[in-house]
Amino acid sequence: MRPFLLLASRDHDVVADDEYRAFCEYGGLESRDLHRVRAEAGPLPEIRLEDYSGVILGGSPYTASDPPESKSACQLRVEAEIGTLLDRIVVEDFPFFGACYGVGLLGVHEGAVVDRRFGEPVGPVRVRLSPAGLIDPLCAGLETSFDAFVGHKEAVRTLPSSAALLAGSASCPVQMFRFRRNLYATQFHPELDLAGLERRVDAYRHSGYFPPEEAESVKERARVAHVHEPQRILRNFVERYAR
Repeated sequence: MRPFLLLASRDHDVVADDEYRAFCEYGGLESRDLHRVRAEAGPLPEIRLEDYSGVILGGSPYTASDPPESKSACQLRVEAEIGTLLDRIVVEDFPFFGACYGVGLLGVHEGAVVDRRFGEPVGPVRVRLSPAGLIDPLCAGLETSFDAFVGHKEAVRTLPSSAALLAGSASCPVQMFRFRRNLYATQFHPELDLAGLERRVDAYRHSGYFPPEEAESVKERARVAHVHEPQRILRNFVERYAR
């Protein structure tokens, strides 16, 4: 099998390594099957799409919809390089899955309106599949509605007519979408389990997602949720596109 490629841009080693572990575990992948490139660490190497089964874009502390003048030089470079790669991915309709940050980058690339109107606090939300989601192969085997972990400052406000809305929630109407046949993104984190969320709360408690003094209460809210359905999406992606 050709490996999958994980594009990461985490600025925290513990979180980055845990994210990689989770994508492997819930995608049913061995480490040899998931090649990771940390985009924040330096310029992207040459990437030959034909060497991979698909591309996964992980989460990030970056906010894609912020004005360019507010972004660091590193963020501008990362987004420019990933944008260039997305040009090729979209033209080829190459299997792509973006989690959280991927909503912003793929959404903006394809003409969605992405801003801070529908940001959600860190914790569980109830996600409901749309009619299109009920029949999409990446949602096969999922319950009609399920709990998922979120935590984001931006979200898609409006999808272009070329996109298929696959899932939404009461607080964020676009939780999952598809462009063309093979380009997917979720606002929630399908790779995130409770232990991973708690590690991210500790790592990003001073990053503006919640008041730092509320970190323990954020963890307590997460502990009462039953988040087990979203991970099926990763396994479906891997099984559909592994070659």
